[in-house]
Amino acid sequence: VNVQSSNSTHHCIHNSVCLCCLFSCLCSLQVCMDWLRTAYCQHIGVEFMFINDVEQCKWIRQKFETPGIMQFTLEEKRTLLSRMIRSTRFEEFLQRKWSSEKRFGLEGCESLIPALKTVIDKSSQSGVESVIMGMSHRGRLNVLANVIRKDLEQIFCQFDSKLEAVDEGSGDVKYHLGMYHRRMNRVSDRYITMSLMANPSHLEAVDPVVQGKTKAEQFYSGDTEGKKVMSILLHGDAAFAGQGIVYETFHLSDLPSYTTHGTIHVVVNNQIGFTTDPRMARSSPYPTDIARVVNAPIFHVNADDPEAVMYVCNVAAEWRNTFHKDVVVDLVCYRRNGHNEMDEPMFTQPLMYKQIKKQKGVLQKFAEKLIAEGVVTTQYYQVMQFRNKVFSGLWGEMVCVSVYSDFFTLEGQPKTMSCPSTGISEDDLSHIGSIALVSAVHAVGLSRILKGRANMVGQRVCDWALGEYMAFGSLLKDGVHVRLSGQDVERGTFSHRHHVLHDQNVDKRTCIPMNHISPDQAPYTVCNSSLSEYGVLGFELGFAMASPNALVLWEAQFGDFHNTAQCIIDQFISSGQAKWVRQNGIVLLLPHGMEGMGPEHSSARPERFLQMLHQLHDCNWIVVNCSTPANYFHVLRRQILLPFRKPLIVFTPKSLLRHPEAKSSFDDMLPGTHFKRIILDDGPAAKNPEKVKRVVFCSGKVYYELIRERRNRNMDAAVAVVCIEQLSPFPFDLIKLEADRYLNADLVWCQEEHKNQGYYDYVKPRLQACLCVCRYVGRDSAAAPATGNKHTHLVELQRLLDTAFDLNAFSGKC
Repeated sequence: VNVQSSNSTHHCIHNSVCLCCLFSCLCSLQVCMDWLRTAYCQHIGVEFMFINDVEQCKWIRQKFETPGIMQFTLEEKRTLLSRMIRSTRFEEFLQRKWSSEKRFGLEGCESLIPALKTVIDKSSQSGVESVIMGMSHRGRLNVLANVIRKDLEQIFCQFDSKLEAVDEGSGDVKYHLGMYHRRMNRVSDRYITMSLMANPSHLEAVDPVVQGKTKAEQFYSGDTEGKKVMSILLHGDAAFAGQGIVYETFHLSDLPSYTTHGTIHVVVNNQIGFTTDPRMARSSPYPTDIARVVNAPIFHVNADDPEAVMYVCNVAAEWRNTFHKDVVVDLVCYRRNGHNEMDEPMFTQPLMYKQIKKQKGVLQKFAEKLIAEGVVTTQYYQVMQFRNKVFSGLWGEMVCVSVYSDFFTLEGQPKTMSCPSTGISEDDLSHIGSIALVSAVHAVGLSRILKGRANMVGQRVCDWALGEYMAFGSLLKDGVHVRLSGQDVERGTFSHRHHVLHDQNVDKRTCIPMNHISPDQAPYTVCNSSLSEYGVLGFELGFAMASPNALVLWEAQFGDFHNTAQCIIDQFISSGQAKWVRQNGIVLLLPHGMEGMGPEHSSARPERFLQMLHQLHDCNWIVVNCSTPANYFHVLRRQILLPFRKPLIVFTPKSLLRHPEAKSSFDDMLPGTHFKRIILDDGPAAKNPEKVKRVVFCSGKVYYELIRERRNRNMDAAVAVVCIEQLSPFPFDLIKLEADRYLNADLVWCQEEHKNQGYYDYVKPRLQACLCVCRYVGRDSAAAPATGNKHTHLVELQRLLDTAFDLNAFSGKC
């Protein structure tokens, strides 16, 4: 036996252990036990053994199992105390001044503020220049004041009930607003830009938006490793465990076109969700267990120990800087008040809140600890508190200012949607078309598709896919970055796009011809996404926020797939400008059309987008249903050439992708041409308008079915068909002019969607404003978007066509 104690080494050659050996063993065991208690029985718990990387596990062990590693200088402790004082006093001031106002205070987790500042300090020292943050309501005002450094006058002014929203927007509650600020970091002596994204009440919805904006800033700054731009996401424990968007966002973290090279997640774990206990809110032991799916280490820390919080946050920032992977800091805390300041928590958690009332505040605990250690004196602590009483005198001296003055600036709204011609030269059309035909070794089917495109270029026509190619290619040639994302967008759901060409014999060898249009072009990003709509649409929305000079598109695999992304559409895209004075030019491509393929994948639910439309003097988004490749080409180019940015909703076709009549001549795309808001009748009816008996207004695919039916019935002179391509802003002027041409005709609206769906409820009052009564032709009302029986579908279609061309169906005009 060879036993080494702290004083000597004793060698025993006997079979039995002597007393000296036993004493030495006990001494060594005591040292070992003390070390184990220090490492594992304090205020930090670490989950990392599930990580399948030995070096990463060794790195974490070194940070938490090395004796005496958690040491701080006197200056660091005093700085931490000062930050705790500022965090605490901010909440106390608001509670005294506006005790009946909702603010979702941070009481019980005041250490969140020094936690975030520690992460930012450490990251800035590592070279990070921009931090983009997202969080829900808990503690948001405190973060704005003490981390982002929003002017206190502006925060307090928001509690003034007489304050009106600026810029004619609806405004938002104070704990949803965002902020952008660039300032000097005093620890690193470097400038750092900090953004807190505006967030709706849907708690975790901002997560992918933050990631998208972070990715965009990395992309445009050439930060391919995430060393300059990073993201921080703050979560509540119940939302982190309960909302699926958290998983969808985590699942993007390592995908090549979506990774932001590591996000620091901070969970404010007050152990209760509104009024729901954890045992009723989740099935996993910890709210953070979802992070295991991406091998992110999880650091649990008692938020009543600010030094432990500071150490963990330092390690988290080091981890992100070293491995560029996600990491989670779980601040185990409590909520001193109810869900908001007017809520009574004793109704539902009486035992918990009896204990909370007995708890000393974390600032008081920490101050007593530092005084006991001799780090500060009682007098020094009192002086620090006096210096941080910066809030008490502000209200009497301040002058209310605009809520948004330090948020996002919005230029004056243009009064017109006019823009230069969106056509391009014949040479550019031919050149871009020839680039689309470049390929290596491909399968027979793809070779046939490429040869078909070559024939169209030779004939000076394009189908839908080639029209899109022309739009993207021309913008890239002009230096506009184009990013197309969604499920299977590289090939296209309907095998029509083929923007990424795969070598048939060499794995992972691909070619993106559109990146070879010209030497000084902008890059084209086309990327298949994960099977997510909510997360990916939020990501692309965030990406589009970073630059107004890029065309960012998200394509749904089928139009109805936006159902599961509705939160992003409702709370960010539709209302974002009104709430947060923030313009965005994202494009949504939604395949739509009744093809007899069943209730799902038939309708993109256009009625939803039209119902959410604000169109008094300034619409909140543009809605189009293009029926020709040329119009699709023009509307994509117009999205960039317009002098402002609005979201663009495009109902794209399915059967029209290969419809023989859905082709456009190059003549419709040359200089001097524009997007056509409506497609006028150009046949015999237009030449003799006084003899026309009926004008059929429609939109989308049904236009081609009406044209075909009119031709089959030899009614070209009796019936005019007008297709409305732009639904928002509604083309009142053009429709009024067209209707006035056909003085002797009755007017009908025809759609293939059911009466309670589609466009009818939207266009009816608008057509009446231009004309008078416009009759309805289409399917009856229904609960489902479409029938699941192909025969029934055809019967319904023929019935609406019969009605549209039965001139006796509606006798007389209005």
